Amino acid sequence: MKNLFIATALFLCEFAFAQQALWGGQQIVSPEIHENNTVTFRFLAPKAVKVQLTGDFLPARASVDLKEGKDGLWEYTTPEPLAPELYSYAFIVDGLKSIDPNNIYLNRDVASLTNIFIIRGGRGDLYSVNKVAHGSLTRRWYDSPTLGLTRRITIYTPPGYEKSSQKYPVFYLLHGMGGDEEAWVTLGRTVQILDNLIAEGKAKPMIVVMTNGNAVQEAAPGESSLGLYKPSMQLPKTMEGSMETSFPDVVKFIDSNYRTLANKANRAIAGLSMGGFHALHISKQYPDWFDYVGLFSAAILPDEGVSSGIYDDIDGKLKIQFAKKPRLYWIGIGKTDFLYQPNVDFRKKLDDKGYPYTYYESEEGHIWKNWRIYLTEFVPVLFK
Repeated sequence: MKNLFIATALFLCEFAFAQQALWGGQQIVSPEIHENNTVTFRFLAPKAVKVQLTGDFLPARASVDLKEGKDGLWEYTTPEPLAPELYSYAFIVDGLKSIDPNNIYLNRDVASLTNIFIIRGGRGDLYSVNKVAHGSLTRRWYDSPTLGLTRRITIYTPPGYEKSSQKYPVFYLLHGMGGDEEAWVTLGRTVQILDNLIAEGKAKPMIVVMTNGNAVQEAAPGESSLGLYKPSMQLPKTMEGSMETSFPDVVKFIDSNYRTLANKANRAIAGLSMGGFHALHISKQYPDWFDYVGLFSAAILPDEGVSSGIYDDIDGKLKIQFAKKPRLYWIGIGKTDFLYQPNVDFRKKLDDKGYPYTYYESEEGHIWKNWRIYLTEFVPVLFK
């Protein structure tokens, strides 16, 4: 009996140790989304002097104060209902940025963590997991002889892909500076958007390929042989031609390993910011590859001093590209985006040459809210 007692005690101690990461939970609801779509945020900090909230539903770089209540529970409720959307936020406690300990849903953008929540309805429904047929998401490794690396890529295949013999069009979707092959999945809600648009009959079933546009990386931070390091935007080989030069390695891998319609009419490429820059220059460098091109808040020209054949004779390459009549050249930008003027200048160049394009102008600036919107606008017009 004594031995049984000792064994039981040891088991309970070991179980408690194994579960130590679960300790410390709080019975607090935050955020609480009310029926009228106002939202209450709560943070328990009995010894704090000041607790603030920052989020992308507030004016840029703005914060609001929470009010301290009973037992050190701080609260803030939005004065107006929030429109349907995916939102991110964080707390600032006595000057220190903090995530919400009562919300397990997080996004990483470069080295910053923020909590997220969704207001349903409208685009918020497109960003949510609904009761529809679901596609699959796979992380694959491919050889890039051009870069001398084995690299990771993220691939969405549409519902029914595994059980069919059908061939599919391919959409290459590129991230911005500091991002990686995970960015469009987490911050961009690509899987949910594709699942929902396909289920609604608003988009053709397609394969979506999300690359890592950082030519020195094997994969996203923490997912490569470099181990667990702090992500940074300051990486070598950024927007200097390496990504564009190595892109045929990606296309070759996809066409060799997936059932693709491997022709220009069934390929699209788009990207945000740096990814829009890559999409612009890849599509003009390989004018027989992509019938659909999307520039989302795109950088346009390389920095002064950058030397690469990829960026030589931009006007001449655009002339060849548009002579081959791409079916869609799509440009989206926010009114307060810091890249707004370069996009105005680029559109003037296209206008002066009579090159056709579709233009979509949104509110606000260089933010994921806009890039998700652009994705929901771009995908339905592909491969039609």
